[in-house]
Amino acid sequence: MTITPPALSVFETLESEVRSYCRGWPAVFDRAQGCRLTDEDGHSYLDFFAGAGSLNYGHNNPVLKRALLDYLERDGIVHGLDMATTAKRAFLESFENLVLRPRDLPYKVMFPGPTGTNAVEAALKLARKVKGRESVVSFTNAFHGMSLGSLAVTGNAFKRAGAGIPLVHGTPMPFDHYFDGTVPDFLWFERLLEDRGSGLNQPAAVIVETVQGEGGINVARAEWLRALQELCARRDMLLIVDDIQMGCGRTGGFFSFEEAGITPDIVTLSKSISGYGLPMSLCLFKPELDIWEPGEHNGTFRGHNPAFVTAAAALDAYWADGQMEKQTFARGEQVQEALLAIAAESSDPEVCFRGRGLVWGLEFGDPERASAVCARAFALGLLLETSGPRGEVVKLLPPLTITAEELDEGLRILARSVRETA
Repeated sequence: MTITPPALSVFETLESEVRSYCRGWPAVFDRAQGCRLTDEDGHSYLDFFAGAGSLNYGHNNPVLKRALLDYLERDGIVHGLDMATTAKRAFLESFENLVLRPRDLPYKVMFPGPTGTNAVEAALKLARKVKGRESVVSFTNAFHGMSLGSLAVTGNAFKRAGAGIPLVHGTPMPFDHYFDGTVPDFLWFERLLEDRGSGLNQPAAVIVETVQGEGGINVARAEWLRALQELCARRDMLLIVDDIQMGCGRTGGFFSFEEAGITPDIVTLSKSISGYGLPMSLCLFKPELDIWEPGEHNGTFRGHNPAFVTAAAALDAYWADGQMEKQTFARGEQVQEALLAIAAESSDPEVCFRGRGLVWGLEFGDPERASAVCARAFALGLLLETSGPRGEVVKLLPPLTITAEELDEGLRILARSVRETA
């Protein structure tokens, strides 16, 4: 397939230079269905990006689209602030019955502003309010959002620099595998907590991703997460799991922390919680932490009822019988086998891969090689992005609803892209 870059005049002349994804994918997209996008010239692309994890059920999923259209056609409430609506009730009932209750999770549900970073801001504010302390511990290579509180617990230097002011009250600690197993887990963290001369104020909370997506698909071991939960309990710190990209089934279970058998104090969800790419986020927390005053954290669009409609439809369609989790594990094994073959075929000894469920990363020693692989894949009709602190990891994030045949097609394009950029 030969793709002619489109005329992007209005985007280049009017839109801000801050745009990013469009630079790697120079096409004007027009339609999308399932795991494919089509540009205005009729070229089709397999999507291994899935809206940065916002489209776990694919583009314009017909089940969710039907529910949304039916709701809009009957003039259902669209904007509702935090008013009680039938759409919100239906979502809360499905979420309780299909997600929380089967996992014996006691959480209260908070609707912050509809972005992931707002959910993180709410989690940080609540933790500080509950504990009466300011410091929050995060981890190397973490990414939690682009607003100031979220950036303060984000590791990436480029993103942090965009704040323009000092980012305070956050302290980074080594993520799992940071020292390649040469240092006992939490040795540095424990020492700082014990030492009255360390300069570390007693933290209110620790925030962690079980799989660091933007950080390079860094997968925390289950035993590391269990030890972190134990440390937090012992040291009177709340444990916040940021499940914005890795939740909603991305790693297999609905929550990414299920495999470790832990129960975080606070959990943030966004991206695929609406199921349809509509803005929505949740902050979940144990009932005893619900000390908010009415309106203490609010937002004009926290009652986005169309998102409640598609979210409930997604839960009812995909999380009532356990089949989605089984399929994700099966597709993950398919990806793992393909990446094993790609790494074995490569002449570059630094090529390696890692992941869980349907999130995988193929790492190259040279970040320019990773970018070249993504560019070649785009030319062949596959959307991929890079991640990691240097952009050295090719990130695979296909919809969970992708068929085995579609997944194989994309993996063949990836393998060809790796060969042709060697």
